[in-house]
Amino acid sequence: MVKFSCFAAAFLCVLASSINAHSQTVPVDSDRWEIRARESRIEDHLGRKSLYLKSGLAVVKDSQFTDGIIEFDIAVTGERGFAGAMWRMQDLENYEEFYIRPHQSGNPDANQYQPVFNGMAAWQLYHGEGYGAPVRYDFNQWMHIKIVVSGKNAEVYIKDMTAPALFVSEQKRDTKSGKVGLSVGNFAPAWYANFSFQAMASPPLKGNAKAQEASPRGTVMSWMVSGAFDGKSLEKKYQLTASDKQKLSWKKLDCENTGLANLARLQGANEGSNTVFVRLIIQSDREQVKKIRFAFSDEARAYFNDRLIWGGSDIYQSRDYRFLGTIGLFDDLYLPLRKGSNELWLAVTESFGGWGVKAMFEDMEGIEIK
Repeated sequence: MVKFSCFAAAFLCVLASSINAHSQTVPVDSDRWEIRARESRIEDHLGRKSLYLKSGLAVVKDSQFTDGIIEFDIAVTGERGFAGAMWRMQDLENYEEFYIRPHQSGNPDANQYQPVFNGMAAWQLYHGEGYGAPVRYDFNQWMHIKIVVSGKNAEVYIKDMTAPALFVSEQKRDTKSGKVGLSVGNFAPAWYANFSFQAMASPPLKGNAKAQEASPRGTVMSWMVSGAFDGKSLEKKYQLTASDKQKLSWKKLDCENTGLANLARLQGANEGSNTVFVRLIIQSDREQVKKIRFAFSDEARAYFNDRLIWGGSDIYQSRDYRFLGTIGLFDDLYLPLRKGSNELWLAVTESFGGWGVKAMFEDMEGIEIK
């Protein structure tokens, strides 16, 4: 009886695994799709029945996907556009995403992996190796894309199914089951055909994740973050008062291993509610000046011990038409610390593309961050 029970349990595990690994093809005209888009229709395109999608999402309503494989064919014109797929969707504002940029064909940012939190894109925060790769696209032809998702990692194959074009070394959202779907951003449309997905446990990957390096000493690894408010309220606000502070509620946000704080993890932003304060308390054993390097997206104002000391903008194309507004430790502050407790507040305003902050002290001698 015991032997039979063990055999039966093993058989059921194998059976469940095989069912879980079954590939599901979802025809473009299936009623399994939930479509939220400015424009969508079923049409013949380049010899195939296809889903035309512009500015929106198409989600497989009854899908459940944590790890596995997503495959589809896509056709684009080469115009400026952003088209790809989503997985582990918790809802329409929280998911993992990969998309191609046809107008950047062959460039390092020809495509993009990004996490979406609370409806907020994050490509300005996650850029470079591990987030995009140079790929040349075929225009007005069908291209095959395969996304393999396994734990915190993922691989993306584009046209060539033998070697991944992109290895994502760390997906940023929690590993939770969710729905799968297709996405097209603003600007040019895309056509999709032959969509399928296969949920399976820990599919093998060809690439290997790089070991995560520890952030340099002095990197700020957590912030207190306020609730969102209208950034316009800080115009001509040169001094913070007790009444200004009483209006605020706070949450602690731990940074990622790189020191990046993705502020959208806590809340979304919209017109009239696009700014938060992030706060540090710096305890100094004496009067001294400390340099802090910092990064932000998209605008920031620095208040030190309640007084406005700096302001800057990294909004997309704010410097010239090629300026992307990607985040980096490009700015410095020299803080005149008094002995005892000091407070640095950064008001960080989001426009679009990523809402984040990062900071690193040049040295930690004689100070402690709280």
